[in-house]
Amino acid sequence: MDRKKFLKRFILINIGVFLVAAGFYYFMDPNNLAPGGVTGLSKILNYYFPSIPLSGILLVLNLILFVVGLVFIGADFGAFTVYAFLALSGYMRLMEIFTPLSGPVTGDIFIETLFGSAITAIGLALVFYQGTSTGGTDIIAKILNKYFHMDIGKGLLVADFCVTMLAVVTFGLGKGLYSILGVFLLGYLIDVVIEGLNMNKKVEIISTKGEEIKKYIIEVLDRGATIYRAEGAYTGEDKVIITTVVGKKQFIRLKQYIKALDDKAFLITYNVHETVGEGFQSFE
Repeated sequence: MDRKKFLKRFILINIGVFLVAAGFYYFMDPNNLAPGGVTGLSKILNYYFPSIPLSGILLVLNLILFVVGLVFIGADFGAFTVYAFLALSGYMRLMEIFTPLSGPVTGDIFIETLFGSAITAIGLALVFYQGTSTGGTDIIAKILNKYFHMDIGKGLLVADFCVTMLAVVTFGLGKGLYSILGVFLLGYLIDVVIEGLNMNKKVEIISTKGEEIKKYIIEVLDRGATIYRAEGAYTGEDKVIITTVVGKKQFIRLKQYIKALDDKAFLITYNVHETVGEGFQSFE
């Protein structure tokens, strides 16, 4: 991995981890919500051992589960995960020191469940998108995704079920139900965010300027294309159909180029939620 890619990955992981810490610390923790995950389990254990900081319990649990991830997922994933879960505990400890909370932020548990779940889901999605994890049951979800091709959100749902059941026992049925709601929201929102990050555009272009468009796609956008020969049903003219997959920003550039080149061109676009191959995601 070159320096630029490493730096980008490092920054995005830090942003994601910070959001996970903020979503849980400011919204979930003050309301005694444990929406699955090792953070939820840490909150439950913190209830029984209040003298131990939440960040300390989180660190110990992540160290245990990290070994599992290292064995089943590999050293690269483990190396970044070590940093991610250490950073998660570190960010949460800084929040405990510099912004201690005496109670819920708003007093509305429903609103705080929604905001806490949304912020945490965005953070987790950013971390997962970089091929790593914040540790804990995230590792279990990643293992399920790698070996059983289960959506990460659904994997988290399975892994976190037992934690939410413990939350019901510890904090009562009301808080437990809100914790379960948080699990469902996290699972759904993580998949939505990741799909958005992975989304590309498949474009089919019908034009009499096929050669120029093909050259632009290959030489300027640095993408591949497939060309089909076709005949217009109404005019009988010979035309070409160019099919390519491009990123969202590249699609805007391609559309502007075609508009300037051939305003009679015909474009069909599709949202593609995952693209695997050269120039996109690897099969790994």
